[in-house]
Amino acid sequence: MKKTQLIMLWFLPIIVIGGIFYPVLGYLMVAMMVFFLVLSFFKPRYWCWNLCPRGSFLDIVMSKLSRNKPFPKFFVHKWFRLGIFILLMGVLSLRLISSGGNLIVIGSIFVGICLLTTVIAIMLAVFTRHRSWCAICPMGFLQEKIGKINHKK
Repeated sequence: MKKTQLIMLWFLPIIVIGGIFYPVLGYLMVAMMVFFLVLSFFKPRYWCWNLCPRGSFLDIVMSKLSRNKPFPKFFVHKWFRLGIFILLMGVLSLRLISSGGNLIVIGSIFVGICLLTTVIAIMLAVFTRHRSWCAICPMGFLQEKIGKINHKK
């Protein structure tokens, strides 16, 4: 367990639980996304393994509850990961468009996406390996693609 994970672990309940009562906490997700996307140009997926609040939760908490079974092999297939990315980004986009620009609603949309993906991550962690979500995480997928673009130069 890394020291950074002990610190970052607290951002997940702050966003997921605190965000239910204070939707503006969803903007923490936006800030983290901007940060890790920029970081991806220099260190692809560094965020995932060192700073991700959900990854920290999965490592620290869910590793103790996991059955540690292999996750389905199709999780790492490029087309499956792309499909998950398109699905979640499509849902996010449609919800943002339907928000009418209301800043509180926008914050709650990010909280809701974080809550949904955390529930999925917990279910995967219990029934397979604790970090199974990371194999299909849309943000990890995006970081990986950005990192490959930058390192081809």
